[in-house]
Amino acid sequence: MVLLRGQNFRPTRRRAAMAAGGERGDLRCRARAPPDDEPPGDIAVTATIDRPAGVLTVLRRTPTPVRCLLGGVLVNQLGALVQTFMVLYLVFRGFSAGQAGTAIAAYSVGSVVGVLVGGELIHRIGPRGAITVAMLGSAAVLAVLPLLSRPSTFGVLMIAMLLAGLATQSYRPAAAVLLSDLMPDDMRVMGFSMMRIALNIGAVLSPLIAAGLILLDWNLLLWFDAATALVYAILARWLLPDPRTGRGAPGAVVQGGKTGIRMGYGILLRDRRFWFFLVSTLIGAVIYVQFNVVLPLKISAEGHSTGLYSGVLVTASMVLILCELKITASVARWPGHVAATAGTVLMAVGAASFGVSGGSAVALVVCTVVFVFGTMINGPTMFAYPATFPAPVNARYISAHQATFGLGMAAGPLIGVAAWVWLGNGVWWLCGGLGLVAAGCARLGMKPPRQTP
Repeated sequence: MVLLRGQNFRPTRRRAAMAAGGERGDLRCRARAPPDDEPPGDIAVTATIDRPAGVLTVLRRTPTPVRCLLGGVLVNQLGALVQTFMVLYLVFRGFSAGQAGTAIAAYSVGSVVGVLVGGELIHRIGPRGAITVAMLGSAAVLAVLPLLSRPSTFGVLMIAMLLAGLATQSYRPAAAVLLSDLMPDDMRVMGFSMMRIALNIGAVLSPLIAAGLILLDWNLLLWFDAATALVYAILARWLLPDPRTGRGAPGAVVQGGKTGIRMGYGILLRDRRFWFFLVSTLIGAVIYVQFNVVLPLKISAEGHSTGLYSGVLVTASMVLILCELKITASVARWPGHVAATAGTVLMAVGAASFGVSGGSAVALVVCTVVFVFGTMINGPTMFAYPATFPAPVNARYISAHQATFGLGMAAGPLIGVAAWVWLGNGVWWLCGGLGLVAAGCARLGMKPPRQTP
């Protein structure tokens, strides 16, 4: 209950962006007559805010198209084997380690460009069309990669890897836009949490599938990846709706009651607050990837077996799969900038704590849980935040955010290895300090500006 008083206050109904993390609540105001002891002319207003739904409610209320979308994401992730196994595949086919690393770099560059291209495709052919085209392109490129994987055709392979990264990742903005359009406002953050869980389940199961495929034929890795992309394209074309309301012409925006046309990413480039959000995303991605890059180096340097690192990965995956929806159901009730800031701070604490784990296996597992809880608190909120912008521009905001995240994931390994060589265990203190900077940027970028009464 909120009591608002003022001589000229006029109660209205509005859609309030509740948590800047993507969820919105209805703010309903109704006026009542003031008590006898209040001065004449004052109006008392009762505001009731709809709270985000809980886990069971979300699962029951999730629309069928969203279930199809998440199923397609899971199927596609089951076959996402290129980035994980391509180095081993190319070495097996006779390439040098340096050539294999260069090919993966080309794939990463294509991935960053792909999410930007995906944002533009949404405005041209709609989110369903963007997913279908992206997955068909991915299936086509991946299917022919085995034919190009010979040292004599390395130049052509580089181009193919660039195109594979572009096509494979360009579906992500469309999936995020479609999820945002289809989920009720009070369930949007939970929807992005479910998408993260689908991706994590696929990431857990795909190495097991890859192990079986390698026993039969290494080429099956790429052909299975192509097959899952094709299945996702079919699911998208026949089972997903095609909402295009509010997108109209590319770059259309509404300001002051008038519709204007601003092409490209001009609006985003002038949004200074969103740049703080992107800086937080970039730093957070660089920190996050050290869990997969520097942590195994640390475990190996301290004399532990690779089995410990496998146990740490399994722990992280199980915590994410079992706990994220429940955590998100609670966090979705917080203002978005609070969830992003708190989660990033906790992630920074978890990263820094790796530096004082003392080589203890138990301590490493505890640090991992702290780190993962930080990502569960800030992840769904920050991934949902760009979807809260107006429909004519949110596809570009989403693609800019995901391109920034992809850039951090691509640059993170280079930064992490260099920092490990230079600082050793001190890299974790560096991650902790950068995490606090990222938390400050998230607060500056996501905290709603004060409204003029």
